[in-house]
Amino acid sequence: MGDFLSGKFITFEGGEGSGKSTQVRRLAETLRGKGIGVVETREPGGSPGAEMLRHVLLTGVAEALGPKAEALLFAAARDDHLRVTIRPALERGDWVICDRFADSTRVYQGIGGAVDVEFLGALQDLILQGLRPDLTLILDIPAELGLERAARRRGSQGRDAPDRFEKHPVAHHERLRQGFLDIAKAEPERCAVVDATADEDEVAAEIRQLVTERLAL
Repeated sequence: MGDFLSGKFITFEGGEGSGKSTQVRRLAETLRGKGIGVVETREPGGSPGAEMLRHVLLTGVAEALGPKAEALLFAAARDDHLRVTIRPALERGDWVICDRFADSTRVYQGIGGAVDVEFLGALQDLILQGLRPDLTLILDIPAELGLERAARRRGSQGRDAPDRFEKHPVAHHERLRQGFLDIAKAEPERCAVVDATADEDEVAAEIRQLVTERLAL
């Protein structure tokens, strides 16, 4: 990540309903219990400017512009997120735990949106400027089960309609799932796959073990 960034950067990736938000919170609680400063954040979002773009992206307002324009909006949101939230936290020595990051762009816009891989790669290089997560935890779950969980979550929040990305059929989400698994296979030094079908406590325990082993906690 660069010598000037003294904190650790952990990202959570995976399909809809895989439990990322819950496990981000639980890991943050564990780290704070060890006296580590932690910033919990998410994408799209995580800073005032990026949160405004989150609304545009998840409601589907930007969909009519086409997948490449949508990818540019995600990049703009990430740029603000990095500048306002992530880099300052890492520079002061805090650990940052992010619910989705650049891998989601590679999967959702690359595989799901059919945006050219070279275009996405160039965009990512421009925005990230060499920043990479120290550890990426990919929560893996069959698409059908994940979508069922996502629907229950929406119901508990009083939200009936799926968002821009949840609305696609199961087969589409299975392709996205495979995209995340392919990234994990290609970059095993950074990524670890976690079985998200297990009990929430079991998933949290496995994540704690991975963080301890990978980041010498």
